[in-house]
Amino acid sequence: MKILIAEDEPDIANQYKISLENRKHQVVLTMDGDECIKAYRGASKEAKSATDGKFPFDLVVLDHRMPKKDGVDVAKEILKINPDQRILFASAYSRETLVSDLKELNRAMVVIQKPFRISSLVSTVEDEQIPAELEKINVKVRALKDLHHSDNELSVMVKTLSRIQKPDVWYTIGDIVVE
Repeated sequence: MKILIAEDEPDIANQYKISLENRKHQVVLTMDGDECIKAYRGASKEAKSATDGKFPFDLVVLDHRMPKKDGVDVAKEILKINPDQRILFASAYSRETLVSDLKELNRAMVVIQKPFRISSLVSTVEDEQIPAELEKINVKVRALKDLHHSDNELSVMVKTLSRIQKPDVWYTIGDIVVE
């Protein structure tokens, strides 16, 4: 799996990189939001010119607060390039702050709350069920948003996330949190 990580704490970033590379993943590290977007755009141009036309990263791991551009702004720009990009937020910020900020993305998001065990990160990254379930939910979210359905209907969808629950990981969609 090819993974782009944006983390402004060098020790934490290197810990992610070493742990994931030990599991045979390819990791690209960036230290701030601007650098992450530049790396994503550059890799996207290369991927689009390739014959398969796939996007360059299987996963983007974003810290919430970073220099130059925060994780939500980075996610918005990445999602403009690839609306189906899998993104995981890793943050020490309070749940209330994260839910409020991630609500702007209008999609189900995976959050891993710092501090967490590296094994939780690896397990979440490697779980093949998570992206499939999130994609199903995000298709429904887009349809519900267009049809102006209630938060209660979103709540029913988000409860399906409990099937893919992992230690230290929670999911958000709008104001709804599943842990």
